[in-house]
Amino acid sequence: MTVLVQLVQPDRDPNVAPSATELLALARNAAPDARQRLLLGVIALCDAAPPSGELSPVLGEIFLTLARQAEREVRKALAERLADADWAPSALINVLALDEFEIARPILLSSPVLRDDDLLQVLIKASLEHQIAVARRPNISGRVADAVLDRGDPIVVTALATNRTAEISAEGMRRMVDLSRRIAALRSPLSRHPGLTTAMAEEMYQWVGEALRQAISTRFEVDETKLTAAVYDAVQGVMRPARPGELPDAEGSERDEMERRLAAKLHAAKQLKPGVLVRAAREKRLGLVIHGLATLGDFNVAQIRKALAMPSPEAFYYACAAVGIDRAAFPTLLADVRKLNRALPGDRGDSVWQRGAISPASATRAFRALIEAEAPQNRLAV
Repeated sequence: MTVLVQLVQPDRDPNVAPSATELLALARNAAPDARQRLLLGVIALCDAAPPSGELSPVLGEIFLTLARQAEREVRKALAERLADADWAPSALINVLALDEFEIARPILLSSPVLRDDDLLQVLIKASLEHQIAVARRPNISGRVADAVLDRGDPIVVTALATNRTAEISAEGMRRMVDLSRRIAALRSPLSRHPGLTTAMAEEMYQWVGEALRQAISTRFEVDETKLTAAVYDAVQGVMRPARPGELPDAEGSERDEMERRLAAKLHAAKQLKPGVLVRAAREKRLGLVIHGLATLGDFNVAQIRKALAMPSPEAFYYACAAVGIDRAAFPTLLADVRKLNRALPGDRGDSVWQRGAISPASATRAFRALIEAEAPQNRLAV
């Protein structure tokens, strides 16, 4: 028996099928090293003469038993050898697919044996790296793509967006476009995705950066002016001037809640910028000015309202400076706000915006100090 074992050289080419005599000798040897060499030898034999029809259940069980006893490096070599084998035992492929990622990777990306149910189990049971590999797997079905979207992990969904061969339905594309509002990494691959429609691109235009806006307008040959207008034309026609006869800044809770939602929506889309607040005041949207300042400056609404009720515009100026409103634009903004707010804030004190530029951080500190120092009895009602 010892002489037969010596016939199997450790440095044998793994792609060369061993002889039946060598395999028999290894099968009789209980040593771990012999078991591993037997496993690779059987794989090489199957590669040389692939089994016809369904692999014998007995042979499949032998594969599985040997693989479970194998060392990590052997399992890794086994996964690489079986990644493209259509004859490989399903049970063994599924075990390898759930093994540590370096072992599972070639199986997840290439094995023709894996079915949708197998991939869904990987999404449920395995690590984030395994899930990313599933999302990148060529030609995954719509069922698997939907499962990735249902789980909603930003990294895995982004991997799916880069997979041009995945079967993604129109509804799946719609879901990814919606997710791109909060997942910035999705925007670039989606802008180039073949499944992106003109309507979806126009919607995405509202929250992508300048480079992607240009790419979208070029790819879909749409009017960039029209798309830019969409940024300020949210679902309910917000940012439009008040209609004739409509109170420009009704104080009802419904109107205030609408302005709060709009500020939050623009902020989430990274479109709540200083210029939007200046324009909002010009278009008689005081509520949007208030909620926008609070959102951009990380203030609370009560603090902004308090600044607007003061006898001096100093606190309001500091709030505006804290969010990046240019001091040159402040006098016009102040005039527009006073028209909407019963001439408040008042005109006491110096024109602090004429003293020179102030950094956002310094303006924030000055604003908070003024708000906290203002005695309740000195506050005017809005």
